[in-house]
Amino acid sequence: MTSTPPFEMIGLDHVVIRCVDLDAMERFYCDVIGGTVDRHNKEFDLLQIRVGAHLVDLVTVDGKLGRKGGAAPGEEGLNMDHFAIRIEPFDEAALRAHLDAHGVEITEAGPRYGAEGTGPSIYCLDPEGNTVELKGPVPTD
Repeated sequence: MTSTPPFEMIGLDHVVIRCVDLDAMERFYCDVIGGTVDRHNKEFDLLQIRVGAHLVDLVTVDGKLGRKGGAAPGEEGLNMDHFAIRIEPFDEAALRAHLDAHGVEITEAGPRYGAEGTGPSIYCLDPEGNTVELKGPVPTD
């Protein structure tokens, strides 16, 4: 079945990486790559590094979000939590219908903070089980 999605892809919003040594990862993404710390949400052990117009989010494997990924990065565990694709427009009803028509289950939905601020998002899984976030624009009103 081929159909045209009810949105245009703008690009990646952010990438979330599970890590064992948050300090070393912060140094790499800030000192080596040239990013800057955007936010640090200590409740979720989430450090958000600004890289241009985008974010690299770092979560510790033993933190609230990081534990969802299982073992520490290696042969038995994942270091990538999910990636987000910035889309526009974000017509939730049309998006839900489109995903449903393709047999794609929505695993989470709601406002989330991303590279442009807090806006709507829908999470789903690709065929290999990778979590994909479809991230809408920040509301202007």
